[in-house]
Amino acid sequence: MKIYTRTGDKGTTGVIGGRVRKDDLQVEAYGTVDELNSFLGVAMASLDRAKFADMHEDLLNIQHELFDCGSDLAILNKEKRAYKVTPDMAEKLEALIDKYDAETPDLTRFILPGGTAASAALHVCRTVCRRAERRVVTLAERQEINEHVRTYLNRLSDLFFTIARTANHREGETDVEYVRSADVFRRGKKDR
Repeated sequence: MKIYTRTGDKGTTGVIGGRVRKDDLQVEAYGTVDELNSFLGVAMASLDRAKFADMHEDLLNIQHELFDCGSDLAILNKEKRAYKVTPDMAEKLEALIDKYDAETPDLTRFILPGGTAASAALHVCRTVCRRAERRVVTLAERQEINEHVRTYLNRLSDLFFTIARTANHREGETDVEYVRSADVFRRGKKDR
C-alpha cells in the first residue's frame, strides 16, 4: 500500500460519503480532534509507566475514543451509518474525573498550566480539546453531527484538567495558583 494517493493535490480530501475542501469546517473539526490525539500521545510518553499505569491505560482508551470522534465527524449528511460515540462514553469520563479528583487537594482558584512535564503536556491536551469542541460547535451550526461527540469533548477537557493536577500531585509538585484569581471554585470535595 502506498501512503500517498495524489487525490488531495487539488485541495480536497475524502470523507465518509464524498469529498470536501481541505479547509472545510468538517475537516477542521475532525482534524483538530486528530491534533488532540497526537498531543495526547506526547503526554502519555512523558508519564512514568510505573507511577501512572492506571492513567496510561485510561488515556490509551481515550486515544481510541478520539478516533471514534473523528470518524463520526467525518460523515457527510447524505451518508448515514451508525455513530460510534455514545452517551455512556461521557459518563465513563465523569467517573474518571471523580476518581482522579479524589487524589488531589481542594482547589479554590484558577491554576497556571505547568508543573511536571506530564502535567504541562496534559494542559496542552486540555486547551486543544477545548478548541476541538469549539470547531464541533461551529460545524453543528452548518450540518447534522453526532451530538454525543460535543458532549464527550466537553467532558474530556475537564478530565485533562483533573489528570494534569493528579500528575503533579503524584510527583509531589504543587499546582501554582493564578495570583490575581478570586476564589472561583466555591465547594471543596468535602462539600460534594
